[in-house]
Amino acid sequence: MKTTKIGARLFMSIIALFIIFAAAFVIFQQSREKKYKVELLNKKLQDYNERMEETLGYERIKDKTVLSNYVKEHQLPNLRVTLVNMQGKVVFDSQIKDYEKLPSHSNRQEIIEAIQKRSGYDINRTSSTTNKDYFYSATYFKNDSIVIRSALPYDNELTESLKTDRHYLWFALAIFIILTIILNRFVSRLSDNITKLRLFATKADNNESLETEELSQFPDDELGEIAEKIITLYKKLGKTKEEQTILKRQLTQNIAHELKTPVASIQGYLETLHENPDIDPEKKNLFIERSYAQTKRLTALLNDISTLNRMDDAPQEKKFEQYDIRQIIDNVIKETAMPLKEKKMTISHQLPATMPSIGNPSLAYSIFRNLTDNAIAYAGEGKHIDISAKEENGMWHFTFQDNGPGVEPSHLPRLFERFYRIDKGRSRKMGGTGLGLAIVKNAVMLHGGNITVKNVNDESNNTGLVFYFTLPRTK
Repeated sequence: MKTTKIGARLFMSIIALFIIFAAAFVIFQQSREKKYKVELLNKKLQDYNERMEETLGYERIKDKTVLSNYVKEHQLPNLRVTLVNMQGKVVFDSQIKDYEKLPSHSNRQEIIEAIQKRSGYDINRTSSTTNKDYFYSATYFKNDSIVIRSALPYDNELTESLKTDRHYLWFALAIFIILTIILNRFVSRLSDNITKLRLFATKADNNESLETEELSQFPDDELGEIAEKIITLYKKLGKTKEEQTILKRQLTQNIAHELKTPVASIQGYLETLHENPDIDPEKKNLFIERSYAQTKRLTALLNDISTLNRMDDAPQEKKFEQYDIRQIIDNVIKETAMPLKEKKMTISHQLPATMPSIGNPSLAYSIFRNLTDNAIAYAGEGKHIDISAKEENGMWHFTFQDNGPGVEPSHLPRLFERFYRIDKGRSRKMGGTGLGLAIVKNAVMLHGGNITVKNVNDESNNTGLVFYFTLPRTK
């Protein structure tokens, strides 16, 4: 009787948990899907605003005739376009003839957000002018001192496009029915095993023999196997075991975002090519080249992540050997000769002819290659890189310096953080992964050294960025 009650309680508890989970999932999914569709629609309208301003430019955007012709030629179905100046006055409206008489729009939510954050939207608001419900999306262009707002009416087509998909509700119901059937069978088997386990507990408590027919065999399934293991564990209660805790490094939170960016770019280019098979060959080649560039960026990102994971998770597997750091540096200079030439940059060093060291040559290469690539990418055209080193207390003390613009002091403490970028847009455009300096720091520390960075600020008012780090010298 008790076993049956335990099985019933277990059955009802799991069903209740599943119902709660399913309800939470439905609510979350509806909210998430609606938010995604709203953001997608807002992005579409924002792109329209951006293209309009980019196509017409500062001068032509003030011409009402040019504006009207542009809207007619490039208008989405039922799209309403409104231009509002910084005082909230409507200076153009594609659907209202007497737009000069319209009241101030400075209190509109999307206008306020656009001026504050450059872009803003309002999901569903009734227009005081047309008495229709619209989805508004506004973009503020500082150079033009104008806000371009595009709006779509909430007709059946728009409402349907923003409606959440309900098919997963039926899917959840089907899963619930299947779960109930499977769970019922599981509970029945579990009840049989619990009955035998209770018998075992009674006999063990009374010091009776456990070698009985009832306990000789359990059902030939996972539950029976678990029951047998429980008995085995019970027999070994006098013994203690220590459990090892495996510490796993937590992946950086914006890895997904970093992977998402190039993937979204590739998807966008391929989608354009797919939907426009007769696209201009020159533009087609451009899209393919950009997609290829993004795949290379993905590869570099994954390689850098893999390198960091190997250094974090298994530093003991790094085999240290004797090698010549000077040879590593010479190889890096040769391999970067072309990008240095393209940026009209030079590199020099004051290094001994040989620099014996003990460590991992591959990681040492990563140190100097990433520092050089970083300087090439951000120091600026026509700049110079200088490398110097001295031996002290069994360590090589390196100085790696460029005469570029340096960085803001507030950024210096975070330069070695994974995925930290001073200028995210500029870094991605140059193909950086945001992991180069993190690899440098980890590689230096893995060799038992340390690394610091600061801006150059000497009496001659020279600028630049300088890295100080140490690597072991062969004893």
